[in-house]
Amino acid sequence: MPSGIRAAASILFALILVLSFGCSSTQPKAESTAPTVVDTTPTPAPQPSVDEEYVADGGAETVVSEQAIVEDLPADLISLNARGYLDDVFFETDSYTIGEASREHIAGNASWLNQYSSVEILIEGHCDERNTREYNLALGERRANSVKDYLVFLGISPQRIRTISYGEERPFSFGHDEQSWSQNRRSHFVITAR
Repeated sequence: MPSGIRAAASILFALILVLSFGCSSTQPKAESTAPTVVDTTPTPAPQPSVDEEYVADGGAETVVSEQAIVEDLPADLISLNARGYLDDVFFETDSYTIGEASREHIAGNASWLNQYSSVEILIEGHCDERNTREYNLALGERRANSVKDYLVFLGISPQRIRTISYGEERPFSFGHDEQSWSQNRRSHFVITAR
């Protein structure tokens, strides 16, 4: 190999070594007795603003900004609802009692609502096509209110929750069998404000 190429290869190799060692070196950290602030986001933390609060998290403090959290959500309500952040709650025939599986879904919804504390919701009560229109409207209302009551029990402000009953008027499934009816006996969550 000619000496000019060897020299260029050596310089290139040395440059790669310098860059790789230069990138992996870290600045020594000054010791501090102040609590450690952990930033859980992959991007650099924004400058603190007036609306930030400190939340204890396993001994370390995490800076949580409500404005930054809400900005993570889609801007328009149609896109926000299409993402399916909140699970529907399903009921047995002629019942508005919340079952064990439904409690888990509601708890998950409450957790999400706690994370996004400015979000407001509408809980729609729905029924299958059996029984009279009046009966189904009343049952849908009881279903929506039982879910609201459970969310309030879990710490969600009642001012953030509205309810409405559609009875059998807005079915999810249009079949006339138990499989379709079971999908229509539900409380459906709609995000109305972010």
